[in-house]
Amino acid sequence: MRNKKRLEITNTQKGCRRILIGGIALVLMALAARYEKVVAEHIVLKSGGKIKKTVRFALVSDLHSCYYGKNQSTLTRLIDKEKVDAILLPGDIFDDKFSDDNSKIFIEQVACKYPCYYVAGNHELWSGRSRETKNYLRSKGIVVLEGDFTTTFVKGNTIDICGVDDPMYMSMDEWRMQLDAADPKSSNYKILLSHRPEKVDIYKEYDFDLVVAGHAHGGQWRIPFTKYGVLAPDQGLFPEYVDGLYFLSNGTKMVVSRGLSRERMPLPRFFSSPEIVIIDIE
Repeated sequence: MRNKKRLEITNTQKGCRRILIGGIALVLMALAARYEKVVAEHIVLKSGGKIKKTVRFALVSDLHSCYYGKNQSTLTRLIDKEKVDAILLPGDIFDDKFSDDNSKIFIEQVACKYPCYYVAGNHELWSGRSRETKNYLRSKGIVVLEGDFTTTFVKGNTIDICGVDDPMYMSMDEWRMQLDAADPKSSNYKILLSHRPEKVDIYKEYDFDLVVAGHAHGGQWRIPFTKYGVLAPDQGLFPEYVDGLYFLSNGTKMVVSRGLSRERMPLPRFFSSPEIVIIDIE
């Protein structure tokens, strides 16, 4: 009789555990679904008098050819709603494993509406097709930057938009040569597109007003109510630069996007919604 009671208790305990585990799994799935919806995050920056009339940029990073509705309409509608002046694309818009289809659909939807500026990320270099990708982007009117800059005129403002390739296959000396060539050394407002946010010690050696980056995916799992993530490429556990605005010691500001990668990642995002960052420079 005692053995029968023990068996009943054990079975009850197992049943309770299954229900508990199932409940936790459902909660985690619901949280993951909630935090995989794309959002627009807004950041306002002061230009120190270099910008006369406010300019609005959309920072779109780390798409990894993920799917955002028919014709990528989730992304394009969000950008259209924000009435941006130009789009900054700091790498990994394409992927080394996924088909290019979703990325090309996005590019072809926005390139006809907005000036767009692009630099290569590590996955585009890993693909072995970075030259082909750049040529495709140029054919759609995208400005491809690879250790150089372009001067643009927006709302009466003169802005230098500069860019470097991801340093994946370069020595630091080679990458610094790209940065040197990308620096116009002008008095205009200067924006640097660079895929990597962790290279702050190098960015501090230059006088770019703003650096925009991605790569970190928000740390994938963000600690709730903070800007801190759990794990990021090339930064490891509890990375420092994953999300939002950072002030470098030389006065440069850096904005890091959590990016848009969803189905490309082996783990879902938690408290780290994919995003497009809307940057107003006043």
